[in-house]
Amino acid sequence: MALNILVILGSVRKDRIGIRPARYLHQLCGSRGHEATLVDPVEYRLPLLDRIYKEYAAGPAPDALQRLSKFIKASDAVVVSGEYNHSIQPALSNLLDHFLEEWFWRPSAIACYSAGQYGGVRAAMQLRALLPEIGMPCIPSILAMPRAQDLFDEQGQPKADWLARQAGRFLDELEWYANALKAARAGGVPY
Repeated sequence: MALNILVILGSVRKDRIGIRPARYLHQLCGSRGHEATLVDPVEYRLPLLDRIYKEYAAGPAPDALQRLSKFIKASDAVVVSGEYNHSIQPALSNLLDHFLEEWFWRPSAIACYSAGQYGGVRAAMQLRALLPEIGMPCIPSILAMPRAQDLFDEQGQPKADWLARQAGRFLDELEWYANALKAARAGGVPY
């Protein structure tokens, strides 16, 4: 079943490498028949969190928040990525924290990367605590992509054969959870 998947990039740095794995996952989701949207915080320029989306009166919320809210509410699954100083990237945390109920009952899958050998797993462990707290249960698997600057070319195409296999299994799992939760949401949610 076709899903609506958001690939959320966390980096806003000028010479960011993270755009490469994000483009790869975006393209891979699309090639599997899903409606895939790459959410790039550079394009949205969200302010530092002062109030979350639901705290604005109907209508006057900043345009970027209104557009993101529509994407999130229409989504069936979310993939997030990135690591900065062994932690969640500030722009990613800021984007996630601007919303709450919009995330509810949508599975998240953590695709992480780094310039080093650990592939962003230190941030992934922190995301495992944050994402369920804002309403997105995490799938068990993590797609860790070490040495991202060497793993992808400039267009986001992988240079290593193992990545396609791992990413395929990762998305198989996300699809299973997303379809299960989509069916459950259709029958109603606990609150």
